[in-house]
Amino acid sequence: MIQLCILSGEKAGGVQVVRRFPFCIGRAAESHLRLTDLGVWENHLILVLQKKEGFILQAAPGALAALNDAPLDTARLRNGDIITLGAARLQFWLAAPRQRSLWLREWLVWLLLAAVAAWQFFLIYRVLK
Repeated sequence: MIQLCILSGEKAGGVQVVRRFPFCIGRAAESHLRLTDLGVWENHLILVLQKKEGFILQAAPGALAALNDAPLDTARLRNGDIITLGAARLQFWLAAPRQRSLWLREWLVWLLLAAVAAWQFFLIYRVLK
């Protein structure tokens, strides 16, 4: 659904794909994304999905966090936003969708085309006979 690209900190260069909400980011062992960088609290941020609002980022009370270098308590996320919590920086992106396999449909189309071609050859044979 979405992905968080880790731009700085100990896990820099990593990508976390998020498919279940609420999603907790922090230092705690039970956090979905565990960051041990300086300034990251046990439960620093929570990412929730609200049907009408979209993706909402909520900081823990008193936790220092920023969205695009502006302090935040609660904010709506947009594609490409930079999230800062302690020494870690994350970038919010919409994840690439998983494409379903279409091999059965492709084979059915090829089979149908072969049947139409065979029917046309049969009709031409009948007309010329």
